[in-house]
Amino acid sequence: MIPTRRDLLKMSALAALALLALWLSTGRTRGTQAPNASLTAQPSSRESLTYFIAEGKRGSGYRPSDRELALWALEAWQRNAGGNLRFESAPETAALVRVYWAEPDGGEFGETQPLMVHGRRGAAVFIRPDVAALGPELAQRAAADDLLRESVVYLTCLHELGHALGLDHTRDFRDIMYFFGYGGDIPAYFARYRAQIQTRSDIAKVSGLSDGDVARIRAIYAQDVQPLPPQR
Repeated sequence: MIPTRRDLLKMSALAALALLALWLSTGRTRGTQAPNASLTAQPSSRESLTYFIAEGKRGSGYRPSDRELALWALEAWQRNAGGNLRFESAPETAALVRVYWAEPDGGEFGETQPLMVHGRRGAAVFIRPDVAALGPELAQRAAADDLLRESVVYLTCLHELGHALGLDHTRDFRDIMYFFGYGGDIPAYFARYRAQIQTRSDIAKVSGLSDGDVARIRAIYAQDVQPLPPQR
C-alpha cells in the first residue's frame, strides 16, 4: 500500500517527537542512570573553579552538617587532581558548580544537570540526603549506624561532583564513578568505605577515590601527571 501525503506527514511528526524525547532524556544526567559528557569548562592554571553549596529544606532529610560532607568531597577531588584544580566559594548566581539537596521522592541517590553561567558550562548537582528513601536494606543499616549514613551522603556528593568535573560512569566496582546499573551489592559498596573510617572527621582524610578515579581526574586537570600515590 502506497502511503498518502497525510500518512507521510504523520510519520514525520512522530519521528520528530521521538527525536525530541530522546534529546530530553539525554539532557539530564542522573547518578544512577546514563553517563554524561564534560559539563564544566577546564580552568587555567591561574583560575579557580567557583562553587556554591545550598542549605537544605526542612523535610528533605538534610542535616546542617551535610554541607561539610559536600565540601569534603570537593576537597577530595581537588587534592587528587594533580595541581590544576582549585575550588573557590562564590555566590549562587556566579558559581559554576552548585550543590543542592533533593527532596526524598524518587529512587536516585543524586543527579547532575548541565548549567550555563555567564556563557560558561557549569553543573547543578542534586544530592538526596534522606537515606531512608534509598531502599529498605540500606535504610535499615544507616538507621543503626550514623557513620554509614554519612558515608552514603558523602560518596553521593563525590560521585555527582565527579560528573560535574567531566567524569563519566565506569564499570569498575572499585570506582566512585561506578554505575549501579551494572549490578553489584549496593549496601556493600557503601559499607566498604564505612569500614575505612572510625569517626566522622575521618571522612575529610579518606577520599573514597580509587586509583582509576584519580587517573581520570588527572587526565583532565593535572599539570604534570605523576605516579599515583596509594589512595585512602
